Amino acid sequence: MEIALWIAAGLLAAVALTGGVSKTFVPQAKLAAAPGGQWTGERSAGFVKTLGVLELLAAAGLILPAALGIAPVLVPVTAACWVLLMIGAMVTHLRHGEAKFVALNLTYLAIAAFVAWGRS
Repeated sequence: MEIALWIAAGLLAAVALTGGVSKTFVPQAKLAAAPGGQWTGERSAGFVKTLGVLELLAAAGLILPAALGIAPVLVPVTAACWVLLMIGAMVTHLRHGEAKFVALNLTYLAIAAFVAWGRS
């Protein structure tokens, strides 16, 4: 179970890191032109960058507390926050008719729920 939790948390951290870097550092126009990124063109640059920073923090929060043994309770809290973020992502993609991204977000939500349950 411990190995499965580390793999799940590592996968989510990689997803969060990738999304966080792109939302924080890639120009908004380029994000809006990418598949699944249309919604970024409808939001302010500050909102998109804030989500990116939160995703970067999530990447750290899914791995570092457990790896360092410092406040490991932050791992399930971060995973629960990721569940909420994925609910918002699914609603956003549904509004844009992007069903394949909804399915992907649902997968990430399930993995995050597993990490939240397993680490709490």
